Amino acid sequence: MRSKFAFLMHPRNTVRSDMGLLLGAPFALVPDRVYLEAFRRFPVKPVLTGRMTYRDTPAETTGLIYTVPFTPDQLLGLPRQKVRARINLALDMARDAGATVIGLGALTAPVCNGGKALVERDDIGITNGNAYTAAMTLQGIERLLLRLPSDPLVAFVGASGSVGSCLSKLYARKHGGRVLLVARNRGRLEKLAGEIARDDLEVTVSTEMDDVREADLIVLLTSATEALLRSEHLKHGAVVLDDTVPRNTDIRLLAERPDVTIVDGGLVEIPGVDLKGTIGLPPNLAYACLAETMLLALEGHTGHFAIGNASVDQALRMLELAEKHREHGFNLAPFRSFGRLLDTGSAETSDAEGEGARSWAA
Repeated sequence: MRSKFAFLMHPRNTVRSDMGLLLGAPFALVPDRVYLEAFRRFPVKPVLTGRMTYRDTPAETTGLIYTVPFTPDQLLGLPRQKVRARINLALDMARDAGATVIGLGALTAPVCNGGKALVERDDIGITNGNAYTAAMTLQGIERLLLRLPSDPLVAFVGASGSVGSCLSKLYARKHGGRVLLVARNRGRLEKLAGEIARDDLEVTVSTEMDDVREADLIVLLTSATEALLRSEHLKHGAVVLDDTVPRNTDIRLLAERPDVTIVDGGLVEIPGVDLKGTIGLPPNLAYACLAETMLLALEGHTGHFAIGNASVDQALRMLELAEKHREHGFNLAPFRSFGRLLDTGSAETSDAEGEGARSWAA
């Protein structure tokens, strides 16, 4: 039986533009500094900013989107107790509105230690969305591999995190070749490398971003608030799959490095779902972490799901649910770069979608 779900998101550091989209044009006139000070000093409550319905039951609200009033810098920089108190308030509001499963979007997951800080709550089910994110990112990688040179080096940046560790294991199950695991903690990296290495899979580890300069494909999976990947980190013709929210690539890279292709990761098509409000994406698209929450609700899941590091079994379970509920979509979306559709020169891009699309080689 279907259940009602909720999903938590937050503004970007450019608060005024997001607040204008979420709450109406007049809110875009308020300077960023006013929002930042208000979020920091006052107990501003989370706001219901979106409602979702399935097209086969359009009169029934089945999903709620709540915006937690902190920017990325504030989520990671303010005292954890204060941040988590506001996230818990959003969970309370969602529960009282009838939601039984709640997804932690963007940085609301890492500031709660992947949901571990909320695991004692037994009044609602929580998921960090990282299992389905890992599964869909693997599908994106496999689509990109078709366009890369033979024997490419694939670098996973943030490899030891919740998505990264699951993705690395999924990748190693299906692919050989060469991979580079990059993160801050060498001990965790070496442990992960030992778990996935095979005779036909060469695994190296690094704690330095400079080492991704040798990679043909770079997959970004970190929880930073700023752009970590810069021009000097990229070899000629490299492809970047940015699976981060907020993103770890800067749009200026398009001008600085026209030889490099940057792809927005973790996007899922949901043509069977309507959204009243905005999540910063075109219609009929969702982030994979939101799609995970939707799939659990469609299945009537109870209790917590992905908490801490996502597991391979959880990722495979999400693929099973996506197939079961495919009447609503849940397919990997055509590639975009900074929100603009990439013209891949294939059936991935429809004629309508292809209008104004960036060239794959741009």
